Amino acid sequence: MQVLQAVHLQKFYRAQRKNVAAVQNVSLQISAGEVLAFLGPNGAGKTTTIKIIAGLIVPDAGQVKISGRDPHRDPKALRSIGAVLEGNRNVYWRLTPEENLEYFGVLRGLSQRVARQRSQILLERFDLQDKRRALTQTLSRGMQQKLAIAVALIHDPQLLLLDEPTLGLDVEATENVKRLVREIAAEGRAILLTTHQLDIAEDLSDRVAIINQGEIVVEEPTTDLIRQFSGTAYRIELEQPLDAERFHKLGSLATVVDQLQIHLPDPETLYSVLDILRPLPIVRIEKEQAKLTEIFLKLVREGSV
Repeated sequence: MQVLQAVHLQKFYRAQRKNVAAVQNVSLQISAGEVLAFLGPNGAGKTTTIKIIAGLIVPDAGQVKISGRDPHRDPKALRSIGAVLEGNRNVYWRLTPEENLEYFGVLRGLSQRVARQRSQILLERFDLQDKRRALTQTLSRGMQQKLAIAVALIHDPQLLLLDEPTLGLDVEATENVKRLVREIAAEGRAILLTTHQLDIAEDLSDRVAIINQGEIVVEEPTTDLIRQFSGTAYRIELEQPLDAERFHKLGSLATVVDQLQIHLPDPETLYSVLDILRPLPIVRIEKEQAKLTEIFLKLVREGSV
């Protein structure tokens, strides 16, 4: 089931007596349970697109539907959206976590009783029960971010907009947020993730859409995109250095990077190389894969030529 359908979006702004295209013919779809990483350099049109989806900007052309409703014509569609914005703009620092959840629950149409019930469930789930009556400003950055995600979920939205959800977090807090994102998607929510931390996007996303100069330059399943840009070479890492005899035998089949690493540009030689190495202990054998960061930079630079 498709939760988000954004079709042929366009938005122009007036600058220096000219119409400047911020968004040109952008289409995005996200199904229930799916994480779409929406990536692009600064000024590429990401923010404008997200504001159109969230109902904050009216497009000059195109249409948005969230669970079948247009947020620009039907205010009920906005109840299907939860958002976590980059920075500290998601919660009130002088309220407690409990107060934040109840306040935003009522603000988004829940009765006070239901808001209180859901806030207790979310505090427990996000491991914030012990801090429920502490001022939000006294919480760690990781706890504040977990609270922001909980607040975004208080009204049970079907689409979650996540903008830089792990920015500024330490390793442990980052892993906690990543786990929560996976769990939220597994519950059947659609997630639109924007981040400049492309390793996070690679870890979390099912699909990637890259926007540049207002246009989508690629939209693919994450694994397919990485596969397209990956080569066929293999790398073998050894536990102990090569001896002179094996080093010599490998000369025509592989490139010995150092005494502990071997690079195989031709995958057809893999098993011949393994026969030569036998019985040396091997730490790992892996196919060399492109990283999403490399792919992103290549596509953006090609698109800007």
